[in-house]
Amino acid sequence: MKIFRRGTFGPLAIALALTGLLGSAAHAQTGKTRDQVQAEFLEAVRSGNIVANGESGLTLRELYPQRYPAVPAAGVTRAQVLAEFEQARRSGDILAAGDAGLPLNEVNPQAYPPKAAAHGKTRAQVEAELREALRTGNVLAGGDSGLLLNQLYPERYANVVPAAGIPMGAASSSEMLR
Repeated sequence: MKIFRRGTFGPLAIALALTGLLGSAAHAQTGKTRDQVQAEFLEAVRSGNIVANGESGLTLRELYPQRYPAVPAAGVTRAQVLAEFEQARRSGDILAAGDAGLPLNEVNPQAYPPKAAAHGKTRAQVEAELREALRTGNVLAGGDSGLLLNQLYPERYANVVPAAGIPMGAASSSEMLR
């Protein structure tokens, strides 16, 4: 079986020879036949899963992806991808042309059905959480420290017990306002 054309794959021929030597050592350890090892090696050459020459440590596929066939995505069929695309097209979740990076349903909302709003907290719940965060010092202190008030001034909040059982300093003000 001839793998190479004359005058091509010079460095690859050296790699093949070295891998052949290593393959015989692997054969002794794994119990694979010579034909199995050669078939695996030929598949690795075909798919570019051989380490390239040099110090990069990258495979030929990683260095030259245009030379090798694309690896099929695992677990998703073409029909599933097409169905997802069609759903995204109908709902406007495809990116609009241009530099904005916005989906079509945000650029032109009247052309697409409205999205169902996620149920959030009521205004009263948010206000109650904010009052609790202020009482326990679970809000960010001013400045660039990134610390909470109860971390910056532990003596002020030493005797404060959180009402909801949340340990002090466990949540930032942005988490408390969600």
